[in-house]
Order: sequence, then C-alpha cells, then structure tokens
Amino acid sequence: MNITIYQGNDHLLPPSDITIVIDVIRAFTVAHYAFIKGAEKILLVGTVEEAFRLKEQFPNYLLAGEVKGLPIEGFDLDNSPASLMSKNVAGKSLVQKTTNGVKATLHSLQAEHLFVTGFSNARTTATFLKEMVREIRGEPQIHIVASHPEGDDDLVCAEFIKGILEGSEVLTEEDVKRRIKNSVVTAKFFDPAQPEFNPEDITYCMKEIPETFLMKVNKNGGIPVIERFQI
Repeated sequence: MNITIYQGNDHLLPPSDITIVIDVIRAFTVAHYAFIKGAEKILLVGTVEEAFRLKEQFPNYLLAGEVKGLPIEGFDLDNSPASLMSKNVAGKSLVQKTTNGVKATLHSLQAEHLFVTGFSNARTTATFLKEMVREIRGEPQIHIVASHPEGDDDLVCAEFIKGILEGSEVLTEEDVKRRIKNSVVTAKFFDPAQPEFNPEDITYCMKEIPETFLMKVNKNGGIPVIERFQI
C-alpha cells in the first residue's frame, strides 16, 4: 500500500482509495463521544451561516462547533468533549462546523472511502482499515490528513495509524499521549490566562476507547454526513 500523510486543512488532495482525517483536539473526539452517547449522525458544514440555515430548516438539529476554538453564539453545543458529556444527544442529528477537522474533511471528498477520527478511536479505525485494504485491488492509495496545520497532536496520531496499517507500530500509545500532551495546541488548555479552554478536554482527547464502530463520511447527499459504521 502507498500511505501519504498530509498536515493541514486546505489541501486539494489527489484521489485515494481511503482517506482518514484526524482532529484530536477536538472535533472528532467530540464526534466520537457524540456517537457513543447515541447521536444519529453529524452533518459537516463549512460556514456558520450554513449551520444556521440547516437549523431553520430542521429545528431539532443541534449545532456544534467553534471558531478559533471558541463557542459560537447561537450554537447548541461547543467543541468540548467534557461539556458534551452532560448533554443529551441520543437520537439527535448534529451539525458540526470547526476550524480544522471539518474543513479538512470537506477538502477530502474525492476519496473513495472517507473516515474521520481522533485518538480515542484511532486504533479501532486503523485495525479495521488494515483488513479492508487487503480487499482493494492493485496498490491501495491511502491518505492520512493531520488537520491542524501545526499541531503535533494530529500528526502523531497520523503516524500512529500509519504504523498500524503497515504493521510496524513504532509508536506506542504512551508515545502518542505524551506528544498530544506536549503539543502546541494543548498549551492553551493549561494557560490560566485562557480560562475559556477546559483542561479536562485534554483528558478526553488522550483516552482511547475501544468501540465496535468507525466514523465514516457519507458523500452521497448534498451535505457530507458522518455516520456510525458498524464493524
């Protein structure tokens, strides 16, 4: 297989058999916990205005996300996994708009199969896809997108997934957690001058939760939708 890691959220990638988009802090950690708590689906939008238009059309949708890491006025949910744990999202459809993960996913729609993950579901995702790759004819083209342009949190998760796919696993889970904790993205969560960032979020982002599903993006409709992909 041919695996390429990209870092950033605005790549125009060539077609691939499989693309995995990573946002550890925090979009796809939030998405993972939302599905664990029973969310039905998560629609991905590129702008706040598009999110509000969907809310007008479907009042029961819950808007979730951030701009520059901060909550969006008028949204039902922010981008905090710790905050999500006290919310009832069972059976709900979420609309997610974030700076890095969602944007990177919307730029990756040319993939035949498109998945998203944080660290919490990384091993489950990589282990399943390792088996899936064996059924692809020829040399499978796999893209792994570390969506934060600078954050080592997404990059180390990409390297971790690549290692599992290749059967090398040169990075341990403790290696990944250490680099997430020391990432430049993490620093603001422990900065007393920025109390709007909850340090408890990092605990959730560094916790691996074995599950029986992946998060796969359905690209068949007008709006890309993350769905629970049972394995």
